[in-house]
Amino acid sequence: MRPQSYAELYAEPHHDGSPLYVSTQTPALGDRVRVRVRVPRQFGTVVAVYARSNPDREPRFSPARLLGTVDDAQWWEAEVLVENPVHGYRFLLTLGDGGHAWLNASGVHSIETLDSEDFKLVTYAPPPEWARSTVMYQVFPDRFGRSAAADEREAPAWAIPADWSDDVDRDQPGRSHQFFGGDLDGVIEHLDHLIRLGVTLLYLTPVFPGASNHRYDAASFTEVDPLLGGNEALVRLVGAAHARGLRVIGDLTTNHSGDRHEWFRAAHRTPKAPESAFYYWLDDEQQDYASWLGARSLPKFNWASAELRRRFIEGPDSVVAHWLEPPYSLDGWRIDVANMTGRMLGDDLNAEVRQTIRRTMIDVNPDTILLGESTNDAASDFQGDAWHGAMTYTHFTRPLWGWLSKPNSPSSFFGLPYGTIPQYTGPQFFEAHRRFAAGFPWRTRLATMNALDTHDTPRFRTHALYGTVPVAFGLSVTLPGIPVVFAGDEFGLMGDDGEHSRTPMPWASTGEPAVAETIDLYAALIHLRTGHPALNGGSMRWLHVDDDVLVFVRETADESVLVLAARASGAVSLPAGTLAGAVAAARLIGDAELIGAAAGIRLEAPGPSFTAWALPGVLVPVG
Repeated sequence: MRPQSYAELYAEPHHDGSPLYVSTQTPALGDRVRVRVRVPRQFGTVVAVYARSNPDREPRFSPARLLGTVDDAQWWEAEVLVENPVHGYRFLLTLGDGGHAWLNASGVHSIETLDSEDFKLVTYAPPPEWARSTVMYQVFPDRFGRSAAADEREAPAWAIPADWSDDVDRDQPGRSHQFFGGDLDGVIEHLDHLIRLGVTLLYLTPVFPGASNHRYDAASFTEVDPLLGGNEALVRLVGAAHARGLRVIGDLTTNHSGDRHEWFRAAHRTPKAPESAFYYWLDDEQQDYASWLGARSLPKFNWASAELRRRFIEGPDSVVAHWLEPPYSLDGWRIDVANMTGRMLGDDLNAEVRQTIRRTMIDVNPDTILLGESTNDAASDFQGDAWHGAMTYTHFTRPLWGWLSKPNSPSSFFGLPYGTIPQYTGPQFFEAHRRFAAGFPWRTRLATMNALDTHDTPRFRTHALYGTVPVAFGLSVTLPGIPVVFAGDEFGLMGDDGEHSRTPMPWASTGEPAVAETIDLYAALIHLRTGHPALNGGSMRWLHVDDDVLVFVRETADESVLVLAARASGAVSLPAGTLAGAVAAARLIGDAELIGAAAGIRLEAPGPSFTAWALPGVLVPVG
């Protein structure tokens, strides 16, 4: 019998892109790849399984063979011939009563399903191996650390100087021009804090000169802002980070430059300038121009220009290449407004731009990562041809806030006009998460960011239900994807919107009991992630969802990690055979109880709780 509710997710057939279910993580065109399905006994009798591919948009079916039964679940295996760079496939299950069921990345269905939600094998160059085990720490340079050298630098004319302890100014012009004077040597001074937390990747928002505290209005891409210490400071920072085992990525604005950029100044009101083709002009005199969301300080790039591509993204002399090479040696890029890049009215050059960026990166250093910002449904751009993962909010951040925020919390963050945060039940969180994740290939999903918040959002803690910060960050580190800490989350900082959340780091407070407790919590959860291979590429199988409790398991052949996330007290019963070795589970973190019996296991959460247990690995029959 098919599962009748989200409480019976343990009874659903399962497949994902992990090694338990797919024979290779790096297929090539023409390869034959073995794909497996796990069918629990509780689902009912299955008499045949087929893998349905759709090469060149023409369906074909490959019969699966029954490998055997382990722990009350059948395992079926089919062979798929990879015929397209993104090769979609799903499974058709023939049931004992003569009916059929479809299994794709969005779950089990009784009717035929969309191609866009198929599982996918991707033949493009893969992400770096380290991506799947990454924990990211985001730094906004003006607010993270201020070295003594910063005291010797004169504030620029655009700046409104502030003391480190001053409140963040929410209103313009201070919103963009309040200047705390953090610099890159200030980041170096606090790298030991990152090591204590256990993070592995430092993400710097822009370090190029601009006329704002956020520097997304670049005046140049060929130098590091002298206010941050200049080029040598970046060399020192990356070198110090690498010496400690940390990687560092930068931030590029490929959608626009600042209006002070040398390219824009050369072209503005000068139609004959070579740089004229770099931008979208709205009149023959090149007085008016297209810009990011109408902000005149951010003129929009026109990627039809071959010269713009040559200077910025293509080849060894480009901006993209320059900062990946020694002595700077960045480990990759996060691309700002990646979803808008190359798109203007009838133009859509996004694919050409992202693919060119990645080709350049591969030529310089293939062991680098490329992440793209795409704030809404990102799947169509993230099929593995360039971006390795998305900085998006649809599959994790927004559903999580809906589930774990206090009722009637006002926010302007959720893609809606200013109002209250939508209130989600556990099933709504699950449905939103699965719906938006389903469009990503598995390896894209592993490199997509699981952010509670970022420099563009309110702080999660500002609106969180009491006791749910461990639940929220616990999900960040255990669901597939890259966990993200926005600097200051681990100090318990709060903020009502993106700019208000960019609070200078309160380093003097680390000894305060509440702050120390929060830092320890973040460190424990990060080390849970980095210490267990099942959480770094292992399969992801949902077992139970109700209004207040989510239960899932991450699995490999060597180990499994069972996860319970609860926003309130609750109890969950799972039948025997759902989890191999559950009676011998070892608690890793948290306060929920696991009670084993012959009939199955029972999980009991006393209130808001994030709890994880270690279990044995999964045995797949060989047939």
